[in-house]
Amino acid sequence: MSGVLAQNKGPEAIGDLVEYLVRALVDNLDAVSVEAKETDEAVVVTIHVDPEDIGKVIGRHGSTVRAVRTLARAMGQLDGRRVEVEVAE
Repeated sequence: MSGVLAQNKGPEAIGDLVEYLVRALVDNLDAVSVEAKETDEAVVVTIHVDPEDIGKVIGRHGSTVRAVRTLARAMGQLDGRRVEVEVAE
């Protein structure tokens, strides 16, 4: 997997990573969508999930979403990009 990530470090790859992680957390897989947009300042990844699954994505005291953000930011650092991960309500 690391070979694939090393070859494709753009916003789409970061979005794919976040989507993979989020799909492992939620019950309603059909409601999951992830948008990754590159701005001048950062790659902004927005997570959309079923309202009943938001708590699972955020986790206790935000620990789960914090872990997802950490992994996405680490992947962004491979290419010198700043990454922001948001959960849409």
